[in-house]
Amino acid sequence: MRHVLDRIYGAAAWMAALFMIGTLAMILLSVSGRLLDFHIRGTDAYAGYCMAAAAFLALAHTLKHGEHIRVTLILDHAGPRLRHALELWSHAAGLFCAVLLAWFALRLAWQSFQFNDISQGTDATPLWIPQLGMALGTVIFAVAIADELVAVLRGDKLRHRAADGEPARSE
Repeated sequence: MRHVLDRIYGAAAWMAALFMIGTLAMILLSVSGRLLDFHIRGTDAYAGYCMAAAAFLALAHTLKHGEHIRVTLILDHAGPRLRHALELWSHAAGLFCAVLLAWFALRLAWQSFQFNDISQGTDATPLWIPQLGMALGTVIFAVAIADELVAVLRGDKLRHRAADGEPARSE
């Protein structure tokens, strides 16, 4: 199961990277159009869609690699039992928030599909298409937080802590 989850997180990170390249392509196309006097409609909107998809799809990978910012001021001064309880509480609260975010992102994409909601720009993109990136990213992120919560419950060392107990560079 560990291998499957790590592959999902990695695939989401690769998709995020592709969407970042898409963002770059849209911006370059827009800039080139201004310089060469042509216009392709929707490039600004598509750059935004790509950026949003990249941000949400990268959430799980950055969490699993300890790159999310954590405020550990209290954790660093807590004893082992209190630290474990605080880790459990923070992961459970994070999972609750991530599941809510995933639920509402999925619901938003589904409602946009049902109502045939389109963008207000000249490109008239069906909004459920760009919203899928956000929905998929939030679902994978919720799975990643659940994965971390299970690790805390089992008493495993979290990946974002070095072997000697030193905080990761993002803490």
